[in-house]
Amino acid sequence: MNYELYSDDYFMNEALKEAHTAFDRQEIPVGAVIVTGNRIIARAYNMSETLNDATAHAELLAITAASNTLGTKFLTEATLYVTIEPCTMCAGACYWARLKRIVYGAPDPKAGFTKTSALIIHPTTEIVAGILAKECKKLIKDFFYLKR
Repeated sequence: MNYELYSDDYFMNEALKEAHTAFDRQEIPVGAVIVTGNRIIARAYNMSETLNDATAHAELLAITAASNTLGTKFLTEATLYVTIEPCTMCAGACYWARLKRIVYGAPDPKAGFTKTSALIIHPTTEIVAGILAKECKKLIKDFFYLKR
């Protein structure tokens, strides 16, 4: 069996694909994938406009899908890849899901969880920031440029 290990860049590119789908659907372009065992078990993008739900962020939708896939509320062996730094709400959900890792692309200086407190993340969760940050930031900037 050919078992290839994928990099953080590879999985962030998969999250970027989700963000592009959000962009195409006039949603704020944030995408997320959740990985366990080197396999994507959940994909999501922001759907707040589509669902008329302020909580329909990519991270929350991905956590729900991953929990359903695995049949557990705790994702202690899973990594969340998300194109933009999670907001406080999403960071809280990550805490309760007990994710092993959170890997994000671009920082969110206005609404990212680090603006309030990095302590909102579970103490066992590893944080990796800045993976494909330039690409992630460009997509958000392009989206809001077109909105103005």
